[in-house]
Amino acid sequence: MKAENRPVQELTFRTHDGVDLFYRRWPAAVTPRGAVVMFHRGHEHSGRMAHLPAELDMPEFDFYAWDARGHGRSPGERGDAPSFATSVRDVQTFIDHIQARHGFAPQNIAVLAQSVGAVLISTWVHDYAPDIRCMVLASPAFKVKLYVPFARPGLRALYRLRGNFFVKSYVKSKFLTHDPARQASFDADALISRAISARILLALYDYAERVVADAAAIVVPTQLLVSGADWVVHHGPQREFFERLGAITKEMHVLPGFYHDTLGERERASALAKAREFMLRMFERPFERPDLRQAHKSGYTHDEAAALARPLATLSPRGLYWAATRAAMRVGGMLSEGVRLGHATGFDSGSTLDYVYRNEARGAGPLGRLIDRNYLDSIGWRGIRQRKLHLEQLLQRALALADQAGLPLRVLDIAAGHGRYVLEALAGAPVRPQAILLRDYSELNVDAGRALIAAKGVGDIARFERGDAFDAASLAALAPRPAIGIVSGLYELFADNDMVARSLGGLAQAILPGGYLLYTGQPWHPQLELIARALTSHRGGAAWVMRRRTQAEMDQLVAAAGFEKIEQRIDEWGIFTVSLARRKN
Repeated sequence: MKAENRPVQELTFRTHDGVDLFYRRWPAAVTPRGAVVMFHRGHEHSGRMAHLPAELDMPEFDFYAWDARGHGRSPGERGDAPSFATSVRDVQTFIDHIQARHGFAPQNIAVLAQSVGAVLISTWVHDYAPDIRCMVLASPAFKVKLYVPFARPGLRALYRLRGNFFVKSYVKSKFLTHDPARQASFDADALISRAISARILLALYDYAERVVADAAAIVVPTQLLVSGADWVVHHGPQREFFERLGAITKEMHVLPGFYHDTLGERERASALAKAREFMLRMFERPFERPDLRQAHKSGYTHDEAAALARPLATLSPRGLYWAATRAAMRVGGMLSEGVRLGHATGFDSGSTLDYVYRNEARGAGPLGRLIDRNYLDSIGWRGIRQRKLHLEQLLQRALALADQAGLPLRVLDIAAGHGRYVLEALAGAPVRPQAILLRDYSELNVDAGRALIAAKGVGDIARFERGDAFDAASLAALAPRPAIGIVSGLYELFADNDMVARSLGGLAQAILPGGYLLYTGQPWHPQLELIARALTSHRGGAAWVMRRRTQAEMDQLVAAAGFEKIEQRIDEWGIFTVSLARRKN
């Protein structure tokens, strides 16, 4: 099919923060059976992928390609974005836009991404667990080759000293492709930016390392196209990513002699033939996902948690290290109010979370307050506070949606801790709920929550009672039925999916048809061993060993209970997610 026979439309979509990003659409030549959404490599733009809709020869598919923030015809400083996480969220917004405006549900979408775009897509698939049909990743830039010794630590140190700055790409077109026409067009393209911000370059490394390390969480059918003579990125992380992938269907093809511009190489027909065959094969098959609802019995997160639960030999180097860490924590508890509270009530308790939310360093003298500030600024607690903000945002969103649907604005939280995040969300809510029922199993939390209700002056609409979040019958019997249910920070503390399924089943019976569920997840945490070896749980002071639940696993449990996820938030470290789902009628 010739390029001139595939007309293109130039459009925009609006991001969550009000930025209009440019994209191209190549409509299908016949009634479409699906869509292919393309993501360009770093420095480039959608125009550099404009040859692909014709060359892939898939006339029954719409094609889409965006200009990422700071690239091509999209706004923003060239080579920059507010954060890498912002660009990942932009991907989700773009897919939502394609579904809303052009009618393609995620299950009817294949993704084709190259280089930096492939890292962006890998992160999105890991963090958001979208139900896309499949993805093709060409030369993902999981580790860019920086030929200057110690370049990366040097960039990081300079970034800390100076703040954001820009680095110019050293790569010449002749090292990207053997195709003379592609070389010439690259050199002449005024929309190509040779600079990338240090903020984005450093984040690219960080996000890539996390995604490669946790690729087992990715269950989307994946094809990996590896350029055999790539001057720009390392092959090692690409192989590691492929070996760890959790997808049932995955394949990797090494293309001998190919430079980094895999989809723009002189001999690209062989690569495109592989991509085309893979995407068509995935659309011919029934939609494919492994069933993750029994992941608590077997699988990599089960094995990870089991390893963390095993005691270490007392006199081994690791045993001695963690014994010293625990001793340091005990000393810290003598001075730091937060550490003392964690030892007293559990570092996963509602009391600890409420202390972390307040974020006010307290302790014995300046040293105690310094220790407490360091404790409160740990990455896990920063993520918890961001989770609180995301909960507040999505609760306000749920209230607005329920109000538009004419549902009674009754809110239920089945494990509220002290209930701070629910009550503080009301302060900025344009729609005020009619009634709020907060529940928790701990009498200590119930008493503290009632005191907080009184302090906030919302006793006219809010009440707190003791209740078991895993008692499906008691949840199902709640009356009057809420339009919005919340379960935050609870399921992450329990490895057993059968318990979670019972709780979600009770919630599904409690929440009105067409109502909403807010739920949290923890698909990743960089301090799992510290938590398991040095911190204690609220359950009798036992070690706080967590089994991670991937986002795909969590979403499957929610879907099995009769809910459909419609929106999600995640912090910039990829630790905590907050999702909003609608109960099916």
